[in-house]
Amino acid sequence: MDQRLSFVTLVVADLAATRRFYLDGLGWVPALEASGEVLMFRVGEHVVLSLWDEAEATQEIGPVTRGGTPPVTLAHNVATTAEVDEVLDDARRAGAPKVHDAVRRDWGGYSGYFADPDGFRWEVAYNPGEIGASVLP
Repeated sequence: MDQRLSFVTLVVADLAATRRFYLDGLGWVPALEASGEVLMFRVGEHVVLSLWDEAEATQEIGPVTRGGTPPVTLAHNVATTAEVDEVLDDARRAGAPKVHDAVRRDWGGYSGYFADPDGFRWEVAYNPGEIGASVLP
């Protein structure tokens, strides 16, 4: 098996609210949209973020549990600390229910977090290291 990730799929409780947040709020453009079922965004050369309506998802994968902070984070890396603050401001304007201001981190970078309508946490980070630079376009 190749060492790669092709899709990240998040099961969402209210696809319409999720659509408003990502499209109207953050300005993202879907690569595929099946109304009431799924939204897909190309987030890398070979990576797709899929936002799957809970009712549709449970038919295929079974029951979904909710509550608390999901034990996963997604990251959006940028080239400067100023861009971190700009993206967090964009998330606030988009209606992110929780935004944690960016701070300098022990690992040498600068990052903050926002949550989407389902509570999935996005880290917005400037990572000055080699691995950080390797994920920038």
